[in-house]
Formats: sequence, C-alpha cells, structure tokens
Amino acid sequence: MGLFISLEGIDGSGKSTQARRLADRLRACGRAPVLTREPGGAPGAEDIRRLLVEGDPDRWSPETEILLFTAARRDHLERTIRPALAMGRDVITDRFADSTRVYQGATRGDLRGLVDDIHARIIGIEPDLTLILDMDPEIALTRGLARRSGEDRFEEFGLSFQHKLHAGFRALAHEAPGRCVLIDANRSADAIADDIQAVVTQRLG
Repeated sequence: MGLFISLEGIDGSGKSTQARRLADRLRACGRAPVLTREPGGAPGAEDIRRLLVEGDPDRWSPETEILLFTAARRDHLERTIRPALAMGRDVITDRFADSTRVYQGATRGDLRGLVDDIHARIIGIEPDLTLILDMDPEIALTRGLARRSGEDRFEEFGLSFQHKLHAGFRALAHEAPGRCVLIDANRSADAIADDIQAVVTQRLG
C-alpha cells in the first residue's frame, strides 16, 4: 500500500517546491509517487480550482468555499488519490483537508465543526502523514505575492489573515501529533527537503 502524504502551510511557505523535491527523492529510491495538488488534481477539480483561487477576495462566503473545496476534493479522491493508493503508489498532495479546516473552518468564521462533519461524510480519509511547513507569515506573504501567479485571491486577504492561518496550522499540528509534523520552513530549500526526507523515510520504515 502506498503512503498518502500531504504538505500544508500558509501561502508562500514553499509547499509546491518541497512536494516536487520529495517526489524526486522518492523516485530516486525506486518508488513511483503521484504528485498532485488541491484544489485540483483531477480534471473536474481543476475546473473548480479556478473558481476558488482567482477573482475578488469576497467572491465567495466561507460556507460556499467549504462546499466548493469539498466537491473538488471528492473528484480528486475518486479520480486520482484512491486509484493510485490501490496500485500501491505513494501520493504526495500539495494541500488536502487541513487547509479547509484552517482557511474556512478557523479563520473566516467558527465553521470547523461544519468542515469536519462534511469531511467525515463525503471524504472520509486522512493522509498517513501531514508535513506542515512553518514559516514567518510576513516573509511568506511577500514571497506569495511576488509570484504574480494570478491565483492570489487568498494572499489578498492580507497579513493579518496570514497570521491567523499560521496560528491555525500550528494548532492543528498540536491537535494531531500522530499525523502532523511541523517543519521549520524559515531555512534553505535544501535543509527543508533534508528534514522532510528524514521524516518520510522513518514513516516508510
């Protein structure tokens, strides 16, 4: 059975870079990981992604976002994650349900109970391992906005929002210590990748 790994953290913390590097290192070890992302990771989910990450920050209410993210996640689960795991392949995803728990459940209203209830009913699985990249919010926001990716709807909520996200992810790590590992992301990409590889190697046994 493959290992299901998610990378989480605030915008600009380096999740995409580290997900790619982890996939490369696992391939070098003879494994065949599937590298994916959320929202997205399957054709229908990618269509929903554009609705979520582009446009005005106030485009959707938190409740609507929860439903859209869950719809995208269900498609991702059906089309990409479950088939890969069933084939014995590792899955590395840049974000999963913890982002919804923090972004919509804890920072844009007291909606964590709603997020968890919908997740339990519609998704029903958690990653085997969640790596939370812990970075200074001001540095991460500057980096995220500098990308000018056109997918900066959440960065445009501003620095105070990023501080709330940072606190939310740290709280999540303490809440689920058996699954979540905090990784100091205020360092070089190589040092972060080395720490991630050590954690993953230990989980793989």
